[in-house]
Amino acid sequence: MTLAEALDRLPSLRLTVEAAGLMAKKALGQNFLLDRNIIDKIIRLSLEKQNLENYRGAAVFEIGPGPGGLTRAVLSAEPDIFTVIEMDERCIALMEQLREICGERLQIVNGDALQFDFAAPSPLPRHIVSNLPYNISVPLLVGWLKQIDKFRSLTLMFQKEVADRIMATPGTKDYGRISILSQLQCRVEKLFDLNPQCFVPAPKIWSSVLLFRPRENLLTAKEIKNIEHLTTLAFGQRRKMIRQSLKAIPALEEKVSRLNIPLTARAEELTPGQYLELARLL
Repeated sequence: MTLAEALDRLPSLRLTVEAAGLMAKKALGQNFLLDRNIIDKIIRLSLEKQNLENYRGAAVFEIGPGPGGLTRAVLSAEPDIFTVIEMDERCIALMEQLREICGERLQIVNGDALQFDFAAPSPLPRHIVSNLPYNISVPLLVGWLKQIDKFRSLTLMFQKEVADRIMATPGTKDYGRISILSQLQCRVEKLFDLNPQCFVPAPKIWSSVLLFRPRENLLTAKEIKNIEHLTTLAFGQRRKMIRQSLKAIPALEEKVSRLNIPLTARAEELTPGQYLELARLL
């Protein structure tokens, strides 16, 4: 019997949740996705976009696996190593049950994903696949973007409003710091949106699944630091012209003149590329 066949024989996710008495905890940002068709679609589309058939030869990470729906789908794609990071002891017990089927390829970490070292040395290419806990999704993403050279892809589910901010273009109300860092470091593509009714319990908002793939020319640590400094200043006073919001930058007028950026521009009017050019002059 193959691993996929063994996983197919498991009780449904809904039955698993009911048997475990697994009520989602708001404090942990939990909303469980139990629809297998949607779960399988996440993995299928992500692999297709990357021209991959499976995760063989790779290490995959998942944050907050909950009852294990996405976990089962990733395991069926046969990663060499699959690490799940979970804080909820109830869900850890369900992960242990999965490990009885798939063996040591499933590594279970009972801890805080914000403290986990995803970039620790590894001979295998790395992917992250996760329905992120909404209350820590942005801090996690920023940390990964700063080390994106360590990953082949990130397939992540966010609140739709956060996904919209990540993909926002200059001149729009959603455009901001996370848009700039994400788009400078990655090619970001939306796979699809999810109705609140797909989850248990149903949240009040829609969700979106995004695929991040690293760009060829990544930012240096200094460029990231300077971009964060610039965007903190600019978007901290986003309604003001950069003449005012970036006045703390030495020789600002000379620098923006060299880049043909008008001092009357506002934070949301500069492209990610312009922020990078300006960062390189700091």
